This record gives sequence, C-alpha cells and structure tokens, in this order.
Amino acid sequence: MERLAKDMMSLDPLADRAEHVLTSFCDRGLKLTTAESCTGGLVAALLTDIEGCSHAFERGYVTYTDASKHELLGVNQDILSKRGAVSKEVAIAMAEGARRLSNAEVAVSTTGFAGPGDENDEEGLVHFALAQEGAATIHVKKLFGPVGRDLVRQKSLETVLDLLEMMLSS
Repeated sequence: MERLAKDMMSLDPLADRAEHVLTSFCDRGLKLTTAESCTGGLVAALLTDIEGCSHAFERGYVTYTDASKHELLGVNQDILSKRGAVSKEVAIAMAEGARRLSNAEVAVSTTGFAGPGDENDEEGLVHFALAQEGAATIHVKKLFGPVGRDLVRQKSLETVLDLLEMMLSS
C-alpha cells in the first residue's frame, strides 16, 4: 500500500503535464496513438486517465514481442532481426506504423530494456520516436542506466511527454 501511494505521488507532475498535452491536442483537433514495448501500456494509461480529453487519444498498441511489432505495426522482420527490437530503426518503424494504421496525426513509440537484463542487454537503454503527419519522424535515445524497471518506465513517460511538448511548441 505504501509503494502504491508513493507511485501515485510521483506521477502527479506527469499527470499534470499529460493533461496539458492532451488539452493542446484537443484544441488543435489532433489525435494521438501510442506504440509501446518496454512501457507496457503505461503511456496509454497515463493519457486515458485524463477526463474530458478522450477524443484526442485514438488508440494504443502494446507490442512487447518481435512478432507483435511485426503483426500489429508492420515492423519489417529484417529490421527486427538485423537491428534488434531495441534500436532506433525499430522505434521509428513502430511510430510510423502506428500512425499509418490508426486515425491519428501523431504517434509516439517506446522500445527498450527496462531491466534487469542479461549480458546482451543494456539496462536502461530506451529508444523513442514520434511520427507526425507531414513531418520527419523524430528519434530520441536515452540511457537511464541500471536504475530499476520502475524508474526506467517513469523516466520513459517523462521523455514521451518531452517529445509531445516539443512537437506542440514547434
């Protein structure tokens, strides 16, 4: 119970930022889609908790496996096998696929190693992408380090909001 209360308190500033982002999407008549791997739907959950802005969130994809990234988002099998699921190329393909397959003008993606990992995984490595209709797709790579799954996921939520705020301000 104590951990739940602590987690909810740490999300309050994120919830405020998310509300501002979705309100801005509503004001501009834009729709948003998410494509998530390491965040497991947390971005979609954060955005759908906001009352009065449901029409700005179009849909969310949770694609944890390579097969789901390919089947649901159209990520090319060659990219997955050559670059790996946690890569710039896959993050971009996820965001572009989610935008193309939805009714949204904007899609954001996350793919990474939240941890703990094995010797082949760089714990805390997360790739993000934002695909927007009529604009070049943006990629961001973050190295959060071995700080634990919860903190990697929270920092990932912050990074997604950073990307969306940056897009809205440009």
